[in-house]
Amino acid sequence: MKIARPILMVTTPLGMVLGLREAWRFHAWLAVLMGVLMAVVAGFFLLTLRRIRQEQNR
Repeated sequence: MKIARPILMVTTPLGMVLGLREAWRFHAWLAVLMGVLMAVVAGFFLLTLRRIRQEQNR
């Protein structure tokens, strides 16, 4: 776990950026759709984190 966490913290955003770049090269609208999808997933992730923190404070 000591090694896995830093590797994931670096490779995940890098992979997302490279994926968006490749989608842009293929079709610009595909990159826009991928960006929207990433934003939606990130939003739900943040909502989940907020709920967990609220439950811990009770």
